[in-house]
Amino acid sequence: MPDNQPLPVPLSALEHYDYCPRQAGLILLEDAFADDVATVRGTLAHRRVHDPGHETRPQVRTLRALPVWHVELGLTGVCDVVEIRPDGAVLPIEHKSGNYKPGGPADVQVAAQAMCLEERMGVSITTAAVYSMADRRRHSVSVDEPLRERVRGTALRVRHIMETAALPAPAADSRCRRCSMNTGCMPKVLAGRTRFDRLLAQLYTPGPEREWDD
Repeated sequence: MPDNQPLPVPLSALEHYDYCPRQAGLILLEDAFADDVATVRGTLAHRRVHDPGHETRPQVRTLRALPVWHVELGLTGVCDVVEIRPDGAVLPIEHKSGNYKPGGPADVQVAAQAMCLEERMGVSITTAAVYSMADRRRHSVSVDEPLRERVRGTALRVRHIMETAALPAPAADSRCRRCSMNTGCMPKVLAGRTRFDRLLAQLYTPGPEREWDD
């Protein structure tokens, strides 16, 4: 790879990092992704969406599993669905199996897709969407400057993990209960490591020498 080209960051890693930096690190550095009921449900629900191809409906052309990239930011990945309207407007739609959380990690991922599409298609995209399979609704996402800056910052932080191969510290909070990688991550064990190390050091610290009687 040329020296002036940044290390490619997968679009999916942006969402993982925004949810939990350690989760992103485990997936990127150790290929440690683990399935649970929610992730399997999402995989099954994505099967049709991820079949490459396109279809045309009245007034809308739909592209599926569209490869995209952003040279300057070093992003690469695949858009679930991209709709192209007669007026040339382009709408990326990220599909999620669970409930949609406004301002959550999915917004970062779909905004990054929008930025990639802008570079690939030479268009301006101000709106994206997240389709929640839980409520079967599209949720509109405004691709404004604060969200774009969030994408840029997240991409830099993900790339730092990849370049340094250093795992972020565990979150050890409410996110861990919903994470399929809880067992491999061991957040509660590692979150208390500083206290454990301190107690261990105290246990084995040599005390004052004693004089023993013959």
